[in-house]
Amino acid sequence: MLDRPDRPDRPDRPDRPAPQDDVDAIVDAWSRERPDLNVRPLQVLSRITRLARLLDQARGTAFSKHDLDGWEFDVLSALRRVGKPYRLSPGALMQQTLVTSGTMTNRVDRLEQRGFVRRGPAPHDRRGVLVRLTPSGLAVVDAAMADLLEHEQKLLAHLPVREQERLAGTLRTLLTAVEA
Repeated sequence: MLDRPDRPDRPDRPDRPAPQDDVDAIVDAWSRERPDLNVRPLQVLSRITRLARLLDQARGTAFSKHDLDGWEFDVLSALRRVGKPYRLSPGALMQQTLVTSGTMTNRVDRLEQRGFVRRGPAPHDRRGVLVRLTPSGLAVVDAAMADLLEHEQKLLAHLPVREQERLAGTLRTLLTAVEA
């Protein structure tokens, strides 16, 4: 690996070498093969992509204890977070889970078949429909959330709280820029 002073992943303390990961090898290979390209974005975005995949797998393991898929948890947790009476329009669910109308219809159908949600009329809109969390949906999403947080706390235990807060702030800045 080339020792370049412009590497943003070097630790603050020079007495400890930076840990190496697969992204370091990818960046070094691209730097060697295409020195004309600025591969600096890979330092951040490839790590985010790899972390997202690994965390998605870890979340899947936590959810499987409750016989849930990640998408099921996403919909159920959106309903849970809104508070009593735990109901949202399909449009609001689409917005919170970043899926299309057709996908949401399919997801609500499947969750309704499992008894986790029910559709009902919107009280102030005769044409509107609201999706409501059932007691069994509430129980499963609460249990899955508790297990997920326990697992994710273990993953983050490798970072001091101050670094977690700094990382959260940096990721918030990046996410708001990308979402805009």
